[in-house]
This record gives sequence, C-alpha cells and structure tokens, in this order.
Amino acid sequence: MTQRESARPRRVVILGAAGRDFHNFNVFFRENPAYHVVAFTATQIPNIEGRRYPPELAGPRYPEGIPIYPESDLPRLIREHDIDVAVFSYSDVSHEYVMHRAAIAQAAGADFWLLGPKRTQLKAAKPVVAVTAVRTGAGKSPTTRRVARLLRDWGYRVVIVRHPMPYGDLRKQVVQRFATFEDLDRYECTIEEREEYEPHLRNGMVVYAGVDYARILEQAQAEADVILWDGGNNDLPFFVPDVHIVVADPLRKGHEATYYPGETNARMAHIAVITKVDTAAYEDVLAVRQRLLELNPDLRIVEAAMPFTLEGDVHAVMGRRVLAVEDGPTVTHGEMGYGAAYLAARRFHAQPVDPRPFAVGSIREAYERYPHLGPVLPALGYGREQIRELEATIRRAQVDAVLAATPIDLRRVVQVDVPVFPVRYELQEIGQPTLAELLKGMLPREQD
Repeated sequence: MTQRESARPRRVVILGAAGRDFHNFNVFFRENPAYHVVAFTATQIPNIEGRRYPPELAGPRYPEGIPIYPESDLPRLIREHDIDVAVFSYSDVSHEYVMHRAAIAQAAGADFWLLGPKRTQLKAAKPVVAVTAVRTGAGKSPTTRRVARLLRDWGYRVVIVRHPMPYGDLRKQVVQRFATFEDLDRYECTIEEREEYEPHLRNGMVVYAGVDYARILEQAQAEADVILWDGGNNDLPFFVPDVHIVVADPLRKGHEATYYPGETNARMAHIAVITKVDTAAYEDVLAVRQRLLELNPDLRIVEAAMPFTLEGDVHAVMGRRVLAVEDGPTVTHGEMGYGAAYLAARRFHAQPVDPRPFAVGSIREAYERYPHLGPVLPALGYGREQIRELEATIRRAQVDAVLAATPIDLRRVVQVDVPVFPVRYELQEIGQPTLAELLKGMLPREQD
C-alpha cells in the first residue's frame, strides 16, 4: 500500500441490483472508517440507476446519501473517482460473467472483491432454516412453502424473511412486515414482490423484507420460534443458517457448478433438493446428484416433483388460443425458455399464442435482451408503467384466455377482457429421505 492510500479511506464502488449490494454496504461498509463508498452501480432491474441510497439509510458518514449509476459507467467511475475496490454484490450470473466484471474493474485500476458469508451474515437469536438455490427458478419458493408448512405443523411459530427486493422508495422500505394482502397494496409492491409474498400470505404466514436486515432480524425473531430465510435468485443467506437447504434444477444440468453464488450454496448446504424429477430426463437427475456430491460429499439429497394444477375448468381452455404468462425472473435472467404455463397449455390441448409480435415498451425490450425466451410472456412488473405495458401486451394478443404460472393472482394487478386461469405448482417429495425426516434431526425439539 502506498503512503497516499494509507492516508485516506479506501474508495469503493459496489456493483449491485438493489438487494445484496445494500446489505453488503449496511453490514460491512456503513460504519467502517477504513472505507468510503463513492457509488453503487445497478443492473438486472430496470429504473434503479439514477436514484440515491438515501442518507437516512447510509448513516452519518454519508450525509448526502450515495448515488446509483448504471453498471456501464463502472470504468468511468473507477477512473474519475480514483476507486480502489470494486465489490461485486449481486447474484444468478455465470462464473464467466463475474470474471468479465473483474477484468473491467482491474483494467480501470481497481481491485475486485467478493465478500463472503463471514463478513456479511448476521447471527440470529432463534434457529434459522435457509432455503437457497443454485439458479433462480429452480423451485426455491415451493420448497420454502413446504418447509414452512412442516414447521408450522410441528408447532413452531414460523416467520419468513425474504431476500430484498427494494425497487421503490427505499426510505419507506427499511423494514416491511406483510401479514395481509392489504399490506401488499400499502407498500405498493411490484409484481415481482407480490410473486414472492402472496403465496406465503395465502398460507397464513408472516413475511418480512426490506433494506436493513439487522433491524428486520430484530423484529422478526421477536415473534418467531424459527426464522425461515426465503432466498432470492441464487444468493447466499443473509443470516447464519442452522439448517441450509439448497435447491437444484435438473432442467439446467451443470449450472450447479457454473453460476455465482449458487455453487457456494451447494458447497455450504446441509440438504439439497433436486426438483422437477417428474419432467427432467432421468440421466440429468443422476448427473446433478453426482455433481452435488462432488461439490459437497456431506449433502443429504431429497428428490421432488413439482406437479402443476390449473385452477378452473380445464375444458374452458382446451382447443382455445391462450397466452402463457410465466414467472418473470425464471424465464429472463434464469434462462428458462418456458415454464409451467406453457406446459399446462400443451397438456390441456390449448393453442399457445406467441406474444412476441404483440409486446410493447420494456416487454418488447425484454425479448431483445433475452433471446432464449420461447413463446411465453414474462410477468414483468417492476413499476406501474411496466405493469401497464404487460397489460397492453396481453390485450394486443387477442387470445381467448390467459394461463398464468406467476405465483400471484394476476387478476389483482392487470385488467384484461379474457379469463385468467392460475397455474399452481407445489413441491412433492419422491421416495426417501424426505424433508420432514431430515429436518426433524437438525432442529430443536418440536414445540408442545
């Protein structure tokens, strides 16, 4: 280190996507005088750049808050602000992608960091069960719901803490507690947020989320016997887990060892759930099992199907022109070409209509950004304007019905003139061991 560097805090830019980046800042940088965070950069999520991390959250060392720039500005920021360290702080990207960002940062003159669990995980006063994944769209949410039901049936008071999705006014999202559907409206939740919260609320669960996870943890553990961490993308848990469950997807064989930080989850976890064994090729299930055990020989592995059901009269869609609406993250950066809605359309002999010619605005741009997408409509809705574009795309397609495999009730957020049939899917364990058998041996004694 040069004399100049030792005389001042190291200057930092944090690469993020409105989630892990804010958490890393809060727990490692905010009160650390050895570092000064000059800026965040943003990608993956639309309309994040141009905002500021507000001073109310940034703390007294940052009285004007911290600006957020597009990630494309990274080389300029490093050069103009004499940045010492670029900290990569988002998830569900390939190892190659991460190292390209490392090359960009280093070429501009900065070190490149990945903060690990020891630096960023908070320790709870109550037991924590964490559900993570090797990729987004692997079946993490159905697994979390299955674990929540088991814990509740055993008598535990369960509170779910969800990985952050603070896409609105950050000052209003420091700590969010969801117990009713009205809370979703009160916090002006996007479709992406509703996809994660609504299923838990339907099951009678309390969900916390927000920006400051030390404060969230303090409140959540005050009303819980067990905290259930519901991960986002394939990110690491924010809390130290007593039981760590990782979910793997045989439809994307090989991704368990080639995506960041999903491989880290696979190497850390106690239990792995291989999902979609009812739709994946048997040899792919075996290949994923073998690779997981190579990464982590101590893993206990559960195999599970994810059967789907169509709510409503099946005969109302047979032979009809339908639009298949899928969970947004799964079919965009999750790189799945289609999901349960398209499979349901084929099973029930409907005629899937390709929505791409009818897409408008940012929905049309999503097809350009993710060319792997098949003839399905991603349920993107990161803001009111994008929700209007989603609604307009559905209307322009002029179909007879919509099959919606997004976890929310799409009818709550878009208004269309054709019937919407939700497609639901839950986790169904196949054979042994089961989640129940494994969890019973890892948790404190069941409540009376």
